[in-house]
Amino acid sequence: MTQPPAAAIPPRFAVTAEQIDRVVATFYDAVRRHPGLGPVFAAHVRDWPAHEAKIARFWRNAILFERCYDGNPMAAHLAAGDVRAPMFDVWLGLFDSVLRLELPAETGAAWSALAHRIGRGLRMGVADRDSTGVPRLG
Repeated sequence: MTQPPAAAIPPRFAVTAEQIDRVVATFYDAVRRHPGLGPVFAAHVRDWPAHEAKIARFWRNAILFERCYDGNPMAAHLAAGDVRAPMFDVWLGLFDSVLRLELPAETGAAWSALAHRIGRGLRMGVADRDSTGVPRLG
């Protein structure tokens, strides 16, 4: 007897891949112009379209469960060396402003909650690295 294909996991909240792409593009446009975040990102991102595509895959994986991202955000942020814990508050504030601009309120609020949860974990990892000198990946 053949097993039916596994049912698709429903998205965390209602958002389309196109909306994700738009949010990511708008966010990174704002990042490039930001006086604090822009130089940090510019030191590490050489190919903005490829970076934006990778981050859009991250969000499609996290929200839509597309299983299209295979990176390690914690390792990337720790390896950057110049990413500091206080930057995450700035990052999240900028991201929230893009979500409010680009999405319906309910969708933006749901995505913001997820981003803040992820951001807390990244901030803790970076703060731990900065206080102990030893990166902790999980």
